[in-house]
Amino acid sequence: MSLRIIATGGTFDKHYNELNGTLGFAASHLPAVLARTRMTIPVELEILPLLDSLDMQDVDRERVLTSCTASAEKAIVIVHGTDTMKETAAVLGAAPLGKTIVLTGAMIPYAIANSDALFNLGFATAAAQTLPAGVYVAMNGQVFAWDNVTKNRAAGVFQPL
Repeated sequence: MSLRIIATGGTFDKHYNELNGTLGFAASHLPAVLARTRMTIPVELEILPLLDSLDMQDVDRERVLTSCTASAEKAIVIVHGTDTMKETAAVLGAAPLGKTIVLTGAMIPYAIANSDALFNLGFATAAAQTLPAGVYVAMNGQVFAWDNVTKNRAAGVFQPL
């Protein structure tokens, strides 16, 4: 089995700018993250334009769908911002892809101490290899069907509807 990881940005991939104290995008962290994981399965990394998910538009979601459709791999992990992960999952869930697609992200950027990014990526990778075809969200140590998930902003976690 091989795995495709598609990076779309989100908090997972944000960098801290120490000059002005803001978070933004530079190069994706995922090449270094994948080296750190020491995964032994073949992984194809695809980096799409990195966006905060609040800035994602329909055209960006269509780009993600096109990448999933074109993927030779049947197991796909999408690193995505958490604010609109559900909307992208809905676009993918409505398409007859016949693949296992797992969206994940982070509440704290990978590069910042105590980030949940590495755990969430590992968890999503395992889920993508073991779940049947479909679209899922993997966050906080739980897997949710694409149409039964919401982000509880007050608690900072994902939960079923």
